[in-house]
Amino acid sequence: MSHELTQLVEAEKKASELFKEIENRDIICAGRTEKEINQSIYDLAFEMFKIKKYWHKRIVRSGPNTLFPYDENPKNLIVEKDDIVFLDFGPIFEEWEADYGRTYVLGNDSFKKKLANDIEIAWRKANVFYHSKDAISGCEMYNYCCKLAKSMGWEFGGQIAGHLIGHFPHEKLEKENKTNYIHPDNLIDMNTPDKKGNTRHWILEIHFVDRERQIGGFFEQLLIPVS
Repeated sequence: MSHELTQLVEAEKKASELFKEIENRDIICAGRTEKEINQSIYDLAFEMFKIKKYWHKRIVRSGPNTLFPYDENPKNLIVEKDDIVFLDFGPIFEEWEADYGRTYVLGNDSFKKKLANDIEIAWRKANVFYHSKDAISGCEMYNYCCKLAKSMGWEFGGQIAGHLIGHFPHEKLEKENKTNYIHPDNLIDMNTPDKKGNTRHWILEIHFVDRERQIGGFFEQLLIPVS
């Protein structure tokens, strides 16, 4: 494992620890606004790791807001009883980026629980698919994720299915340069080295939605083989 990948894996491990502590402290609960939960997580990250820097906006979305992709900025909602909530945080650990997303279901709604379960299953399937290929474009990967959503009874909710990740600040993710994203317009092999000849590393993100029921789920982490 390269030095860069080792550092990215370590950063993700710390992000995982942060998310486990979010659960342990019941930070996500009914009656709190998304912004209040966001601030509590920011405070917890500083308490645990002295984190102040994030390489993208911190996202807490609940209920109908879980339909919105990253670029949107929906109104601040209060988390309801039996709600669904997802988090998308990009903390920077000692100048190395993590990008981690998880979905939580409050209560026992079986449909919401199925969604939360399906996005993790889908992430793992997409991860296996990616690593089964000697070459794969961002377009092919994105289309696979969309087909996976449909096969599981959902709609893919994101305009992308992931992006580059690296040392902060990494190769700038210019919106118009789709080769930096798992995007339908990215026809470049994802295994293509960067401008300096270095291996590029990717985040895979799965965002499934049900527009009729007004709910979505999100699962995101480093695109490396997992057991």
